[in-house]
Amino acid sequence: MPKAPPGLLTVRNYKRIWLKSDLMAGAALSAFLIPTGMAYAQAAGLPAVTGLYASIIPLLVYAVFGPSRVLIIGPDSSLAPMIAAALLPLAGEDPDHAVALAGLLALMIGGLLLAGRILRLGFVTNLLSKPIRVGYLNGIAVAIMLSQLPKLLGFPSPGGSLVGIATGTFTEVARGAVQPLAFLFGAGTIAVIVVCRVLPWKLPGVLIAVVAATLLTAALNLAPALPTVGALPRGLPLPALGGVSFADVLALVGPAAGIALIAFADTSVLSKSLAARSGAHVSGNQEMGALGMANLASGLFGGFPISGSTSRTPIALEAGAKSPLGGVFAAVLVALFMVLAPGVTSYLPAPVLAGVVVVAAASIFDVRTLLRLLKMSRTEAALLVATFLGVAFVGVLEGIVVAIGLSLIAFVLRALDPYRTELGSVPDVPGYHDLSRHPEGHRVPGLVIVRFDAPLFFANGVVFTDHIRMLVAGTTHPVHWVIVASEAITGLDTTALDDLVALDDELARGGISLVFAEMKGPIKDRLIRFGASSRFGPEHFYPTVSNAVRSYKAAFGLE
Repeated sequence: MPKAPPGLLTVRNYKRIWLKSDLMAGAALSAFLIPTGMAYAQAAGLPAVTGLYASIIPLLVYAVFGPSRVLIIGPDSSLAPMIAAALLPLAGEDPDHAVALAGLLALMIGGLLLAGRILRLGFVTNLLSKPIRVGYLNGIAVAIMLSQLPKLLGFPSPGGSLVGIATGTFTEVARGAVQPLAFLFGAGTIAVIVVCRVLPWKLPGVLIAVVAATLLTAALNLAPALPTVGALPRGLPLPALGGVSFADVLALVGPAAGIALIAFADTSVLSKSLAARSGAHVSGNQEMGALGMANLASGLFGGFPISGSTSRTPIALEAGAKSPLGGVFAAVLVALFMVLAPGVTSYLPAPVLAGVVVVAAASIFDVRTLLRLLKMSRTEAALLVATFLGVAFVGVLEGIVVAIGLSLIAFVLRALDPYRTELGSVPDVPGYHDLSRHPEGHRVPGLVIVRFDAPLFFANGVVFTDHIRMLVAGTTHPVHWVIVASEAITGLDTTALDDLVALDDELARGGISLVFAEMKGPIKDRLIRFGASSRFGPEHFYPTVSNAVRSYKAAFGLE
């Protein structure tokens, strides 16, 4: 019998004492959803109203299908530049076509996530290691801040690549295109938000800045002298997918896959962190399916791709949200705003939204992790920097692909050249230990004990066998046995087996036996399946290294 959606279980188990907390959380959250939703929509190159569409419907859908009790999903600053990079080259100067393409992109992402849920592909986010995630976020932060700088200064964005935007902005500033009033509102917004964050009191800086700027613009009739958001269309979200073609679908396949991966990675990390705080467990595959459903809903009703929000979820938590109904109440209040007061945003200066986005982007820039990695692992620090440079200066999607490729290459290089050593006995210490770490240890005469800390596969089989050849050649006594401490060997392919067979033949010609200790059952099974059981019979395997050494000593009278 199929399981009931998590939302239905929430309704069945809902406690009346939660209602007040969820209502208060919904009210606090809605006040933040409206300005940030519009700001992230503009950062994605879309009309501000689409940010509200993407804030309403997905929250309602996630409340039904989402496994997390208090996770808030919606437009996110980390996805905005990826969406813009995917849509703007196809949409040109047509905002209606951009909205249709954004809906199509959300539908494709939703479809990919649902397919991943069916195929249980929740593990794919493991491809995004922490250095890649931090480098990606740092690159996104720089891209967002540079893209919003022209709006903050009161003139249109030059467009193009990040370098083009930076040089174009500098040129415009040099020729005096800055609008002082627009810059005053943008800089003032940043100042208000930052000050509210550092004060000991919890003040909603974004809400204060947006409301104050709107009231000031209306009271002083500054709208004619300022670029403003403009009045929102009255009414609730409607489908807006007209004019898309099969060519658009083909063009968006790559971006959809990249954004789906990033959106799910961000959402799953946040969801698991929230679950860990309460001692619960969240299924990654279930989270993938819920996010897919939410993206489908966003795409169908005039929105764009969304993910879990690291900025709005804490607001819901701090306001006391107890269940997904907190998000539902927030969505209802945003919808009421669109129905009852859509004209208010005609007094909201566009530089104010740019300031909101700039602060959000700056908050995700992480220097501490880079400094920490420089001390701990230069390879991982290099991955972080490569991802940052790729995302910031080559392209968001291209940078992520390059970073994942570099990460896989680094993994292969580690497996290609793993730690390997010779073992020996150490006085007064049971067992056999790494002689490179215990120079006081000694070898058993005529015996070489080798350890190789990696799976054996086509790229490192020769490394393994050459290591044994080197140890055998470097001994002062004639070698009779080679014992491979095999516990760390967790894989074996046919190429590595051929290398092993060649080594066994070579050692046998010199009168040396090759045996294995502590080899795992699945690796033995592979030897049998690969047809090597006739060569490596039961007498070649020992349960422990100590057991193998005792057998060697007994065979050569060394007890």
